[in-house]
Amino acid sequence: MIGKLAAATVRHRHVVLVLGLLMVGVNAATTGSTHTVGQRLLFALSLVALVLAAVVMGVRPAAFVVQPQTPAFVAPGPAWTVFFALGYLGPASLHVDGLLGATRGGSRSTFDVVFDVLWVGLTVLVVTWAWRGHGVRIHPFGVRQTWALGSTTVPWEVVLAPQAPSAADRRSWLRMRITEPQRVRRRGIPPRRGVLRADNVDPGFLAAVIGHYVDHPEHRAAIGSHTEYERLLAELSARG
Repeated sequence: MIGKLAAATVRHRHVVLVLGLLMVGVNAATTGSTHTVGQRLLFALSLVALVLAAVVMGVRPAAFVVQPQTPAFVAPGPAWTVFFALGYLGPASLHVDGLLGATRGGSRSTFDVVFDVLWVGLTVLVVTWAWRGHGVRIHPFGVRQTWALGSTTVPWEVVLAPQAPSAADRRSWLRMRITEPQRVRRRGIPPRRGVLRADNVDPGFLAAVIGHYVDHPEHRAAIGSHTEYERLLAELSARG
């Protein structure tokens, strides 16, 4: 049940986030008792969303999303980030109200206005993070990891097969083994160095996929195609 909820949320995350943002926008445009009811609904939504974020945080499918146009195999955006973003909307609506009141000439201190702007800015960042579904991407040229503020790209030529974690190991990251760190390309504020996020994909599966392409460079050029993904799954399944 939880797995199906997480999968549906990931699949329709844009719709879910748009509906949440529409609620904030509609509530900001209303006044009086309607606004009060809308504010309460938003806070109830935020509370439920944060609980759901905690519930689905442990769901990590052994699967990638195939993106032929990129081309790449992409770890699906984690469902918990969508619920986490929704959890910000209730408090964010209060700060939107504060900013709207300030623009209408209401009495609000400079500190309050700055705090409102920072909170709304943080909410935009969190929603963008959930919208784009950042994570690990397997490309023909290497392994790339993105997040809201930057990215790290490691060419296949400097990657060693990672150590697959045990079934009891529930950590949400996978350590990479890199032979030439100077060849790693970083943009913006990159994610944690030498570590791949595994909060949205099974770490054992991720390690097996990377290890496969480290050992079989002849298959790298086909990464991103549905045919190659089916071949990859069949080979990994045959290995057990």
